[in-house]
Order: sequence, then C-alpha cells, then structure tokens
Amino acid sequence: MEVALRRWLPAVRALPVGWTAAALLLVALLTVPLAVVAVGAFAPAGEAWGHVATTLLPEYLLHTLILALGAGGLALVLGVGTAWLVTMCDFPLRGFFHWALVLPLAVPAYMAAYTYAGMLDVTGPVQRLVRWLTGAGPDAFLYWNVMRIEVLALIFGFVLYPYIFLLTRALFEGRSGRALEAARIMGRGPWSIFLRIALPLARPAVVAGLALVLMEVLNDYGAVAYYGVTTFTTGIFRSWFAMGDLDTAIRLSAILMLVVLVVLGMERWQRGAARYDEAGGGRPVTRYRLRGGAAAAAVVFCFLPLVMGFLLPVGQLGLWTARTAPAVVDLSFLRMALNSFVLASGAAALCVGVAVVLAYAGRIDRTPLTSSAAKLAMLGYSIPGAVIAVGVMVAVLGVDRALTGGTALILTGGLGALVFAYLVRFMAVGYLSVEAGFTRIGANLGSASRTLGASPLRTLFRIELPLLRRAVLAAGVLVFIDVLKELPLTLILRPFNFDTLATRAFELASIEQVPQSAPAALLVIGAAAVVVAVLHRTFSLEARQ
Repeated sequence: MEVALRRWLPAVRALPVGWTAAALLLVALLTVPLAVVAVGAFAPAGEAWGHVATTLLPEYLLHTLILALGAGGLALVLGVGTAWLVTMCDFPLRGFFHWALVLPLAVPAYMAAYTYAGMLDVTGPVQRLVRWLTGAGPDAFLYWNVMRIEVLALIFGFVLYPYIFLLTRALFEGRSGRALEAARIMGRGPWSIFLRIALPLARPAVVAGLALVLMEVLNDYGAVAYYGVTTFTTGIFRSWFAMGDLDTAIRLSAILMLVVLVVLGMERWQRGAARYDEAGGGRPVTRYRLRGGAAAAAVVFCFLPLVMGFLLPVGQLGLWTARTAPAVVDLSFLRMALNSFVLASGAAALCVGVAVVLAYAGRIDRTPLTSSAAKLAMLGYSIPGAVIAVGVMVAVLGVDRALTGGTALILTGGLGALVFAYLVRFMAVGYLSVEAGFTRIGANLGSASRTLGASPLRTLFRIELPLLRRAVLAAGVLVFIDVLKELPLTLILRPFNFDTLATRAFELASIEQVPQSAPAALLVIGAAAVVVAVLHRTFSLEARQ
C-alpha cells in the first residue's frame, strides 16, 4: 500500500484541480459587472427612461454611428496605406516611419481633442499666426467652428490608426511574402497586387485593428464631452451624475454593450471558417523602389498621420507646459502624479498576477472549460469603460448593503473598486501577453518538471516564470500605460478628492484652462510614448532574429 502511494503521489500532486478552480473563480468575479448590467436591463424601467428612449436614444445612436464611421474610415486608409508603404516599398525615411508611426497610440484621444481646440481657438497660435501673416489687427479673427462631430471623428482617426497599422504591417511582413512575390513574377503591378491579393490576405488583421479602433471610439468620454457631442457614454454620465437615475444609466450601458457584442459577432460570422494561413509559411517580399514623385508622395503620406496624431498635439502641449509649468507644477501636482503612477503600478501588478493564473491554468488543464473561461475573462476589453464602471458600482453597492444593511459604505468609493474595474477592463491586455510568452517557451520543460514530481506551483516559480520575464514585463507595462490614460472608469469610481493626471487634465480643459492642463497631459503622453517606442522596437528586433 505504501509503495503504491509513493508511486502515485507525484501524479496526485501534479493534478491541476486547484489551478482550474482558482481560474474559474477569478473569471466569475471578472464577469460580475457585465452580468449586473445585463440583468439590470430587465428590471422595471424608471420614470425618466421613457423620455430618454424616445428623445435622446436616437441621437446617441446617430452620433455614435457618425463617429465610428468617420474615425474607422480614416483609420483604415491611414493604417493600411502606411503599413503597405513601410512593408512593401523603399523610400527615404522608411526605417524611421517603421517605428515612429506607432507613436500616436500614446496620445489619448481626449487630450488630442482639447489640444486641437485650443490651437484653433480665437486666442490660439493658429489664429495669432494668421493675424500676423495678414497684418490684421489684434481684434480680428477667423470664425471656424472646430467643436464639430466631423472634426472629432478626424482626431479619433489620426490617433487610433496605429491599431490597424501594427496588425496589418505584421501580417504583410510575416505571411504575405510568398503570394505577393508570386504575383509579381506573373506580371501583376503594384496596385493590382495591393487590391486583389494583399488586401484580401490582410482582411483578418485589418478587421481586428478596426474593431480595436471602434472599441476605443465607443469607450471615449473626455473628447465627446468636451466637444459637446452626445453619445452613449455622455448619456450614461448624464443619467447617473446629473439626473441621479441609476436605472437609466444601466439600461444605456446594456444597450451599448449589446451594440459592441453585435459588432463583434457580425465580424466572426462574416469571417466564418475562412483560413488565411499560407502553406509552408511566408517570407519577406522584395520591396518596390520608389523614386521621384512617388517617393515624395510616400514620405508625405506617412508624415501626415504622424504630424497630426503626435507631433502637433505634443508640440503644442510642450509649448503650453513651458509657459504654465512654474505656476502649475507644485506639491499638489506631484501628489497627483504619485497617485497616478502608484495606482497604475498596483493595477498592472494585480492584472499580470491574475493573467498568469488564468494562462497557467489553461496550460496545465487543456479542457474546453478553462479555454472558454479565459475568453470570457477577456470580454471586458471590448466593453466601454463607462459600462464596466456602472456594473462595478452596482455590484459594490450590493455588497455594501449585504454587509451593513444599507447603513454604511465600506467598499463603495474606495480604491479597491477602482482597481477591480481596471482589472475587468484590461485583463485581455495582460492575458494575451502572458499567454504568448507561455507559447513561446513551449510546454516540454514544465511537463517534464511535473512528471518528475514537482508541483505545478513549484514548476511555475522555479522554471516557467524565469523564462517569462520579458512577457510578464511587457504585460505589466502595457496595462500600466492603459490605466494611466484611462478616463471614464477613473472619473466614475475614484474616491472623493482623489485626482490623477488624466482626471486633472480633463477637469482643467473642461473649464477652459487648456494651457494649464498641458503639464499633466504631457507627462501621461511622454510616459506612454517612451514605453510604446521601446516595446515596439524590442519586439521588432525579436521578430527579425
């Protein structure tokens, strides 16, 4: 009997039951806010819902559609066009554009929106330059209304196109070389290859990037609120904070969540069972050499989104910062910066820890249950932050009522609820990076360790985590930057009198103190830009090795 126990003990110790249970419990917690919103939509409607449904809801839908179509269309043109040029063509500064075109991803849309509004204002630098060039008096001004939904859609397109650029460029570089080279040998010209072969091959990457662009547009609150554009997110804020109607906020959140799920479902249905992998893998294609006017046009086309999405807003914020920093950067500013970095660091560490548990559970327990649970945990990234905030607030209020009988607030209004909301929102960012790291190192070492009697926990800490250092660091840094830029979640769930760089920048811009908001905005963008550039160049070098 003792011999048999010794023989089976290593196998018993290696069972993944505990990891599977932990993963399922975490997934259940992460889906609570979304379930609360979904269930709350079927509760009896409040008195204000009839008015909102008949008069405001059509406007929310129309404005959201205009922003999505405008921003998505511009992002498609810029993302696919620049990806094709830097991958398939040789022209001056191509190597610079290869990594620099990612930089607009570091600029939050709401910061770019109020920066452009300040630049084009009557007292802004553009109109001052026009008056100086034309010799007009100081009281003369050009009237142009920049606070328009069309302008806002353009701004979204210029700062969000890198999602499409990154994914499309990776596909062109990784898998399309063989088919494109064959088309060139058969006499196809560049435009024919681009339209008939490259675009169909790139469709999965283009659609995935476009979905990310649309998710960011739907998630935005700062830009649409500043420009006075009514969308679902502004409706949720107005219902909750201005009208005190939580039922209406929940219903609007449920409708927005349904819209997102329908869009994602339609993409999956349209894709069907189509496969885009090339047998035998791909290889880099010989690039077209551009000269003369074609080369100049390529440089201009690549410079345009970089200038509009990064250089202009960052340059203007730098000028404002130089002017206002002596009066703005004080002890309270440093406290806000500390709040931001500590909050983002804590949320990133927690998110990466949970991501490791979920990814490792799926690694040692390869059943449909764990893989489906992991996909469910990533759903929060496709749901706008305002929707998640509503679900978290309702859930936390319910817990407080259960604990205190409705006499006190223990969890509501605390940092715990805010960090949990970040966890729900950005779990996909951490999980996908960690899972990619596990895939890269393979399963042989871990399997061998568990076969020799080491427990899954010991195997993880002694063997697999040391090999995952780079993936874990990348996941943590990406979540850190996302939390640093996040506005809707922070505005709704932050504790009283708790400010971050993002909320302070938005509040100052909202009361027309745009230059005074520049130091906070520039610090957020600077941190994000450094991280984006370093990670992008690191992963590009790895891919070439």
